[in-house]
Amino acid sequence: MQSPLKTPLSFSCKLGECRSELMPLLSEVSKVVSTEGDLSKTLKLVLQLMQKHMQVIRAMITLYDTSSDRIYIHESYGLSPQEVEKGVYMPGEGITGQVIETRQPVIVPHVADDPLFLNKTGSFDKTRDGAFSFICVPIIRSSKVMGTIGIERIYNNQQLRYLDLEVLKVIAAIIAQAVELHLLEQAHQKVLLAASLHHHTTDTLRPANIIGNSRAMQSVYRLIRKVSPARTTVLILGESGVGKERVSAAIHHSSLCATGPFITFNCASLPESVLESELFGHEKGAFTGAISRRAGRFEEANGGTIFLDEVGELSLSAQAKLLRVIQERSFERVGSNDTLHVNVRILAATHRDLSEMVNKGLFREDLYYRLNVFPITIPPLRERGNDILILADYFNARFARDQGVEVPTIATPALNMLLNYDWPGNVRELENVMERAVLLSDEGVIHSYHLPLSLQPILEHLVAEEGLEARVSQIEYDLIVEALSMFQGNISRAAEHLNITRRALGLRLDKYRLNYKHYRNRA
Repeated sequence: MQSPLKTPLSFSCKLGECRSELMPLLSEVSKVVSTEGDLSKTLKLVLQLMQKHMQVIRAMITLYDTSSDRIYIHESYGLSPQEVEKGVYMPGEGITGQVIETRQPVIVPHVADDPLFLNKTGSFDKTRDGAFSFICVPIIRSSKVMGTIGIERIYNNQQLRYLDLEVLKVIAAIIAQAVELHLLEQAHQKVLLAASLHHHTTDTLRPANIIGNSRAMQSVYRLIRKVSPARTTVLILGESGVGKERVSAAIHHSSLCATGPFITFNCASLPESVLESELFGHEKGAFTGAISRRAGRFEEANGGTIFLDEVGELSLSAQAKLLRVIQERSFERVGSNDTLHVNVRILAATHRDLSEMVNKGLFREDLYYRLNVFPITIPPLRERGNDILILADYFNARFARDQGVEVPTIATPALNMLLNYDWPGNVRELENVMERAVLLSDEGVIHSYHLPLSLQPILEHLVAEEGLEARVSQIEYDLIVEALSMFQGNISRAAEHLNITRRALGLRLDKYRLNYKHYRNRA
């Protein structure tokens, strides 16, 4: 296998074959992609054009499914259905897998001599096809690799190989947007189906009160199932908004004390002066305002579970009192000398780094080790992949039901925006975003301009604007981006589509800091 040299696209007829028809080829491919809506039909026509103009013997277009981490043949030329079915690769596996992993094109002058050519489809016969070359290029859009185009044929001229490599790179760029939309819609349908199957399947790790089927969350579910039957103290870690309270509830409801009470207490919600009374209770007259005896949260949780949220916010004196309860399961009410014993399971959670706080003297080391018996770290939403789509659909349906409206469809550009956002506020932020989107949506569709400007980094300079102008700008920006994407940065066609002049479109590009070149197809 050898890496390609950078050779300019040439249409010379001095290479043993005439390539004067390459411009018509690229023009026809571009036309097919812009007019045909179904990706399978589009790619079949593209492959037929490649066979006609480039004399390929076999060709395949693969797509990379990130949810399963597999590369599969979506359309092919010269392969039987059985051979296509066998053509499944992992990133890094074989030449196709290496192109996906490295994001670099590859030329193999003679596939019979290359150990990376695995012949997984079984279509290659060394006696018959020993002189075949194999060229494979990645399909990339917005820095994401989405698949490959690979061709097999005999070349009698090395320069012709490099010329065809450049042609394939151009074709890959032309079809990239159509492939991206297909993969996004396919992922959306897949997660909806997976969510439906999990909902109707009893034999699943996922607790009923938690949404999501990503690999990262599957690891959390296994830990929940493992620790729930025990009475072990659990420390739940993760950023704000990831769902730590839901995990604590899942542990309680799957535990041996599920029939007992489940008491939650936010350690950061009250000042230290009343914290001890809230946790341990008080006697009548213990302090000003204590007009009667009151049971604390630990007493209320007797026979069940207490969940201490934001335990990292406790003062050192409160930490000392909590340590005793964890060690001895006993305490005294404020203003009483009588020791109370409780049978309670303790779950704690924090978004802070307790080990770092221990090193700085802000958190008791002995308490840290008492709490950190069985830690469970919940991944942030940005690391949960397609769970974003599952949660978006869940909140979409829930808020539509609450508002008494039909469940709106989430448009593909809006889905793409949801997937590309970092979600610093995690699930809680997504919930708020979807509630707002359902309220704003009209005609049964959530468009990208129904989402907050914070999800659209390029519009940060407009965030300060309010009222009608900001709303109009948001819609205008979205329509311009969709037009530029549709026509691959062609300003004339985009302006015609938007029914405005080129000059008017140019002024708006300046206003929104958009560069039409970013939407051009690139090899």
